[in-house]
Amino acid sequence: MKRQLALTGAVALVTGGARGIGAATVQKLLAAGASVAVVDRDIPADAIKCDRVLLLAADVTDSAAMVACVARTVEKFGALDIVIANAGITPPPATIRTVDKNIFDAVMAVNFGGVLNIVRASADEVVARGGHIVLVSSCAAFTPGMGGAPYMVSKAAVEQLGRALSIEFAAVGASAGLAYFGVVDTDLARGTLDNDPVGRRIGELLPWPLNRRLPADRAAELLVRSVRTRRARTIAPAVWAPYFWLRGILNPVLEWKLTRDRTVTELIRDLEKSAEHRPPTSRSVKLPRP
Repeated sequence: MKRQLALTGAVALVTGGARGIGAATVQKLLAAGASVAVVDRDIPADAIKCDRVLLLAADVTDSAAMVACVARTVEKFGALDIVIANAGITPPPATIRTVDKNIFDAVMAVNFGGVLNIVRASADEVVARGGHIVLVSSCAAFTPGMGGAPYMVSKAAVEQLGRALSIEFAAVGASAGLAYFGVVDTDLARGTLDNDPVGRRIGELLPWPLNRRLPADRAAELLVRSVRTRRARTIAPAVWAPYFWLRGILNPVLEWKLTRDRTVTELIRDLEKSAEHRPPTSRSVKLPRP
């Protein structure tokens, strides 16, 4: 396995590739000379179209569909070197007591199950090429918080999956890495943290400089760089890196503080009051994706 992965002539597959971070990543992979399979639940009419792009409308929660996406990618481009497991959804704020089980299950199915599905579907092809897989986790995977347990739990699961995959791939001549992003400046993040009153209150709990937003284009640039250099982990914005390494020390302190913070207590109570008037969701939940 070469330490650097050449992108010119390589074949990549990006889940959640039609919008946000995924779409920006597809653009940068194409600019670097790769061919790209774009996997997304909904492919917009204005999605990029060219000979080096394969548009695949599929749901990452469907394991058979992910196998089919990999097969179609190999059929069109002849190989698969790179996978970026980026697809994810964000639930509305709720406590663990009040979150709708269908919503919790949907977040886990996409954010963790979807990553597992594409990893399992693509692993043999990537190993055969000595390639690289990036799993997009989140700084929420290792940060104490409230009101967003489904997202936090799902991203923590992705982190552990990525750690195991990295060790196992090293034994068979391939590589895997994790990407941890803070708040990425996408339409979904703005809608959740700026336009939603409860989301705005939760966002205000994150102190400067950890609340600095990362442009989607910058996140995409870092993802492509992590593929080229086979990085084990990418953490951005960079101010999150010390927290990542010191989490074992900092988290107990932060948890202690949050349990005694009046602002947090009021926010949790308001979330639970609002849940009393919220109608239950159907078993089929379709949440917005970044």
